[in-house]
Amino acid sequence: MSKPSHQARQKMCTGPHAEDFSVDSSFSQVQVEFYVNENTFKERLKLFFIKNQRSSLRIRLFNFSLKLLTCLLYIVRVLLDNPEEGIGCWECEKQNYTAFNQSTNINWSHIFWVDRKTPLWAVQVSIALISFLETMLLTYLSYKGNIWEQIFRISFILEMINTVPFIITIFWPPLRNLFIPVFLNCWLAKYALENMINDLHRAIQRTQSAMFNQVLILICTLLCLVFTGTCGIQHLERAGEKLSLFKSFYFCIVTFSTVGYGDVTPKIWPSQLLVVIMICVALVVLPLQFEELVYLWMERQKSGGNYSRHRAQTEKHVVLCVSSLKIDLLMDFLNEFYAHPRLQDYYVVILCPTEMDIQVRRVLQIPLWSQRVIYLQGSALKDQDLMRAKMDNGEACFILSSRNEVDRTAADHQTILRAWAVKDFAPNCPLYVQILKPENKFHVKFADHVVCEEECKYAMLALNCVCPATSTLITLLVHTSRGQEGQESPEQWQRMYGRCSGNEVYHIRMGDSKFFMEYEGKSFTYAAFHAHKKYGVCLIGIRREENKSILLNPGPRHIMAASDTCFYINITKEENSAFIFKQEEKQKKKGFAGRGSYDGPSRLPVHSIIASMGTVAMDLQNTECRPANSSKLALPAENGSGTRRPSIAPVLELADTSSLLPCDLLSDQSEDEMTQSDEEGSAVLEYVKGYPPNSPYIGSSPTLCHLLPEKAPFCCLRLDKGCKHNSFEDAKAYGFKNKLIIVSAETAGNGLYNFIVPLRAYYRSRKELNPIVLLLDNKPEHHFLEAICCFPMVYYMEGTIDNLDSLLQCGIIYADNLVVVDKESTMSAEEDYMADAKTIVNVQTMFRLFPSLSIITELTHPSNMRFMQFRAKDSYSLALSKLEKRERENGSNLAFMFRLPFAAGRVFSISMLDTLLYQSFVKDYMITITRLLLGLDTTPGSGYLCAMKITEDDLWIRTYGRLFQKLCSSSAEIPIGIYRTESHMFATSEPHDIRAQSQISINVEDCEDTKDVKEHWGIKTSHHRNSCSSDQSEHPLLRRKSMQWARRLSRKGNKHSSKTAEWISQQRLSLYRRSERQELSELVKNRMKHLGLPTTGYEDVANLTASDVMNRVNLGYLQDEMNDHQNTLSYVLINPPPDTRLELNDIVYLIRSDPLAHVANDGHSRKSSCSNKLGSGNPETRDETQL
Repeated sequence: MSKPSHQARQKMCTGPHAEDFSVDSSFSQVQVEFYVNENTFKERLKLFFIKNQRSSLRIRLFNFSLKLLTCLLYIVRVLLDNPEEGIGCWECEKQNYTAFNQSTNINWSHIFWVDRKTPLWAVQVSIALISFLETMLLTYLSYKGNIWEQIFRISFILEMINTVPFIITIFWPPLRNLFIPVFLNCWLAKYALENMINDLHRAIQRTQSAMFNQVLILICTLLCLVFTGTCGIQHLERAGEKLSLFKSFYFCIVTFSTVGYGDVTPKIWPSQLLVVIMICVALVVLPLQFEELVYLWMERQKSGGNYSRHRAQTEKHVVLCVSSLKIDLLMDFLNEFYAHPRLQDYYVVILCPTEMDIQVRRVLQIPLWSQRVIYLQGSALKDQDLMRAKMDNGEACFILSSRNEVDRTAADHQTILRAWAVKDFAPNCPLYVQILKPENKFHVKFADHVVCEEECKYAMLALNCVCPATSTLITLLVHTSRGQEGQESPEQWQRMYGRCSGNEVYHIRMGDSKFFMEYEGKSFTYAAFHAHKKYGVCLIGIRREENKSILLNPGPRHIMAASDTCFYINITKEENSAFIFKQEEKQKKKGFAGRGSYDGPSRLPVHSIIASMGTVAMDLQNTECRPANSSKLALPAENGSGTRRPSIAPVLELADTSSLLPCDLLSDQSEDEMTQSDEEGSAVLEYVKGYPPNSPYIGSSPTLCHLLPEKAPFCCLRLDKGCKHNSFEDAKAYGFKNKLIIVSAETAGNGLYNFIVPLRAYYRSRKELNPIVLLLDNKPEHHFLEAICCFPMVYYMEGTIDNLDSLLQCGIIYADNLVVVDKESTMSAEEDYMADAKTIVNVQTMFRLFPSLSIITELTHPSNMRFMQFRAKDSYSLALSKLEKRERENGSNLAFMFRLPFAAGRVFSISMLDTLLYQSFVKDYMITITRLLLGLDTTPGSGYLCAMKITEDDLWIRTYGRLFQKLCSSSAEIPIGIYRTESHMFATSEPHDIRAQSQISINVEDCEDTKDVKEHWGIKTSHHRNSCSSDQSEHPLLRRKSMQWARRLSRKGNKHSSKTAEWISQQRLSLYRRSERQELSELVKNRMKHLGLPTTGYEDVANLTASDVMNRVNLGYLQDEMNDHQNTLSYVLINPPPDTRLELNDIVYLIRSDPLAHVANDGHSRKSSCSNKLGSGNPETRDETQL
């Protein structure tokens, strides 16, 4: 007995011990064979002919060849047959064809008998015998109890018609010339071909293409119909008008194509009947085949086809895996991906489990995308769908989370499974993964690049509170732009803002760079300043060849090497630049700055991008040390003539250790101690610097922070409820010295931890720390409170922003910044873009109630930012809307950049950071640099992002280039941009009514209380007035103040008046003239009285003086209700040209070097460096340090 391929052997023994075998010989080993299949002859044949894919494929291929051979032999027989020589049975007397040619009767002998040569007969009999035996064997093997089902199958009947008559002729020779319709074997060949294709797909483990099979079936059906009709009509017309095979074929084609010339027609009724039958069959079969084909084609259009293996091997493609594809996400990806020149030849294969959206379908039909984007409906968890997308040949796979889901944790779980499936199927394919929740990040740490949405979002919102418009700065940096936006605008700020928005981060090896190669062996600060002065590029960081860590502004101690990789900000990369030196080499050696010009692909004017610094007088006397308490870049003492321009110290090629700043912040507590002694002698809790002991999730980067010596009890974290440790129940009772930062969120997610850490980082001065209040819809969990209880001045309370009582209790009148975080529960809106409706309306209400408050809002959809600070009759906003549409038509990826809330950094959408993941495909360092800028990662020796403000005393520096030199020479800080606020006249279509004159009121009776509140809360307002705008605001203010004073005097002096009606009339008129601002003020004060809160705090922000108004304007706060005709706009200038003029209240973005980078190496010189500080190098390391 032969053993089957699938068997298992098992040796069985009885008895507990091996010694039993030696005692009793009857217990011997027995070999048992287990068979997977039944060991019968029928099962073996079934395995070979049917079950085994490869052997059954060979059998079907052989059967298909036999059927084609029989059809070919039939054609040979027809060509050799000549009816004129006589027709009859084999070895019988032949009857002549022409004898019956003119007869009206049908000569049936011409139909029943043919002339078949003996060799041809022998071949046909052999084939028929083989086919008959094969058919009977397969019928026996597939028999399942119903014999009639097997017999009445069409394929069985056709086999019997074409094989049994030939077998009979072996035993009855006269029938050898009998006509047998062998041409019907074409249908059997069609059936065999279908089965063969199915077996072929199974054998080579390929996904069966239903579309291919259906097209093949349709083509075979047409061929079989034509072949059957051709052969049948030709044979039947032997008894009528003799037709050749070609004429019969011609007649069938003309008939089935419904042309019907009529030049060839059947003459006898049998052939005419056959034509009727064939037409009926065609009318039934062909529509069914076409219907099935159209259905499959429509399904394929929905699900997409396959990305062929040949294309995958010859072309480059990336795969985009998403849960649901929205038009905004698709266009953001395509615009950003194809913005890079070297990606123009790449294909994008989209793998999505849902049906293609109508808008997506329309976009993908555009010729620009239809040739490069392939949509496949399928799941990344199915290997066959990954095979359709040719994932193993892909250059990269982008896996994006569905942020529109209500349950973001479930969305992350789906993303994790997709990432695991792709890694399992194609381990060599680079993975770019987007995760929503930070606690799920460690599950996909194997991916090449990971962007955690909540980490970036909260860190960016936190920096927005201390570095204005950080979100706009980062968004512009990670977007690909041509720098041509707004260049046709008539307004200067739009042209400058649009041109600077084209700056991006690029990299180059220093030894290969014309920008930096001449600074080899020089300090990083020296290279950064001179590269900016000469070429207009901003060097922000480096990476050593032996070290993979990127360092932002490593400081002047870092010596540049040829193997360093330089990271710089510029309009375009150096490889796309042309250098034209207009100055002679001799002049260059004498100290003149070479006017480097640059002509990239965008063909921007040279002078508008790279400007000459001119001759800068170097005064070495300016390196002397200034007192440590100096907080400004004081005007240098002039030597000689008073008309000489103030000079700035040169940037040294190598670091001077005696004047390097900043010093060690861990040991330098003199600043904080001095501050404490000056503040009313009150006891201040000591803070320590260290690493947070508890992290709410795995994978958070450790950051040195200000911490409490001991963890605060959970009860003390509640702002609005007292406990046994303190009895404070509102923000005023705490007596905070700095303004609050309030965060409104739905839940205390783990990502919120990243909002607190950047605001408590060690490099922030202790006296500059702002109290943080978390306004949460739901009570936080204990593990979150455990993580935040070690940070100073962090509190929470339950409430919502649409509840005025909650806002007042959390101390909104004492806050400078309110951060409104997008809520997950709003994602379930029936209309996608309505998810932001509640947030927008609530924020608009707060703008009306608290006009001096800076509100930073996160939206789901960037297109909704146009509704922030909405004014229905604002013609300027209408003009900006038209500009946005024009830029979008011109192909800009940043069409929304000119919206005032976005330009000012007041609104942000996390979807705008999707481009960070897309850009990392070309720039693999972008995620690392962004995390360093946001403070999410802290690499030893790498700097951090901060800001400083330009005051009146600093305007002597005049230009951005001179500021660059001053910062590099004194404190080794690298400026990367400017946040500028300008006054602007916004024309409206509504008349200037009396309400516009009464928007700002002064309550004289509460003047003293207001003053006391200001002093208690430490509000220090500097009166930097713009002469023109200050006068404009002073006159109506004084007028209103004098009117109130006069009315009060008239009321006091009219005690004995009897004109009651006139008094009532005056009251009515005053109520009628009461402004909306006053109504809102009364509403808030009434609620505060109801809650037992002092109203004087609100009057401090509601009733602003004229100087307060200008201070708010200078700080960039948009005053919606202050004046409909005069307002401010703010915008970000990334890496402006060196000749850009500095303006009052400009805020400069800086990358400050790590204070702890060289503490260990330079401990002996720490005291001397700390006592000899330069003016701008104050180690307070404030986020808005003055020059």
